[in-house]
Amino acid sequence: MNNPGTQPHHLDGVRILDLFAGPGGLDVAAHFLGFKSIGIEWDRNACETRYAAGLPTIHADVSVMREKRFDEIPKSVDVLAGGPPCQSFSVAGSGVGRRALDTVEEFIHRLVDGEDEAKIDEELHALGDPRTALVLEPLRWLLKAIETEGREPYNVIVLEQVPAVLPLWGVYAKLLRGGEGRLRGVKYEAECWELKTEQFGVPQTRTRAVLVARRPGDGAIAPIEATHLPFDLHRAKRNAVQAEMLPTDSAIPEAKRRWLSMAEALDAASELKDSPVDVSRLRTGDETRFFVVSNYGSGGDPKNRGRRLSSEPAFTVTGKISRNKVYKDNAAYATDRYDRFTIPEAGVLQTFPHNFPWSGNDQAQQVGNAVPPRLGMHVLGRALRGDAPSDEELAAASTWPSVPRTTTEELRLLGCGDQSQCPPESHKVSRSRPTSAP
Repeated sequence: MNNPGTQPHHLDGVRILDLFAGPGGLDVAAHFLGFKSIGIEWDRNACETRYAAGLPTIHADVSVMREKRFDEIPKSVDVLAGGPPCQSFSVAGSGVGRRALDTVEEFIHRLVDGEDEAKIDEELHALGDPRTALVLEPLRWLLKAIETEGREPYNVIVLEQVPAVLPLWGVYAKLLRGGEGRLRGVKYEAECWELKTEQFGVPQTRTRAVLVARRPGDGAIAPIEATHLPFDLHRAKRNAVQAEMLPTDSAIPEAKRRWLSMAEALDAASELKDSPVDVSRLRTGDETRFFVVSNYGSGGDPKNRGRRLSSEPAFTVTGKISRNKVYKDNAAYATDRYDRFTIPEAGVLQTFPHNFPWSGNDQAQQVGNAVPPRLGMHVLGRALRGDAPSDEELAAASTWPSVPRTTTEELRLLGCGDQSQCPPESHKVSRSRPTSAP
């Protein structure tokens, strides 16, 4: 962020600051809604993807940026967004955060009440997983903006996390409505929900806890309305005849559409111009047919691997998606002749554009850590405009615009120009180029 020649060109009109930005799920959503964003991301590999995609980025730790480099954030930013790392709260992670929810809630109140932050940090890190403390960062960024001369409070706040964090978002919402303590009378309309991604056209089952807050003036925040039906996770309870009787758009006005399947999403992506998605290897005749065996056990039995048919949404896309085995048919399963999803295919299941320029190493992890852009479009649309994305906006989101190499180099210089300010040891990784999972 030290090169003045590149800053005005790329940062003019930036409205959204994306904390823990990853490869850019929320930034991609913002782009297709017509909003400019800048992300803070500590992982060098995710930064390489962002540079290749033309997304303004600061390669740094969010805490360091807040404490020492806050003045580098463009003053045009009036939206604070982010999804703090979820591993300590997620079912698949250590669970330290889930066990410490009450304690973290206490810390939230102590921060707003003005207690010594160094002492709070020391106690938070003693919880056993330092990532748990990161869920407090959005609040700290808001307090920093309120307490910094020449800065204005953010007009809109958008946060997302795993469902276990919903109670903490409820605490956030209550405090934001009250405006007490260090909030200095700054109040927000604030609501939080648990959203299922398949109900917003994402071809996977994934549940997220979302908070939306904005300064008063536009009235109460309306719920984010689902566009698709939920997927029944219990296959044994589903009835094919009943499924055929589900309402369709033509049958009932304003009825929700059926969830989107893996095959539908991948087929659509494969038909786009110059698409890196090619599912011909999984076709029988003119039909794409396969089933996926999860990398995770279910029902408490690690050997009981779940299955999803290509005619169903995918399992939650995680950083381990490249380990999921894809079988064309039962004969292939019997002989263990399996395939894998490529990185572009995994990205499509997350609703990234088919040609999104995944770069750097650990690409599967990047894909799995991201916010599904299509869900992000619905959340940001509600938060910033009060409405859902249009069909035209959603259709446009299938293809990412080409980015000149000069732009990528300029953004890398902007984000990593002074490597001494990047996270320690992060620049020891080799220069990377886009690859696909085996």
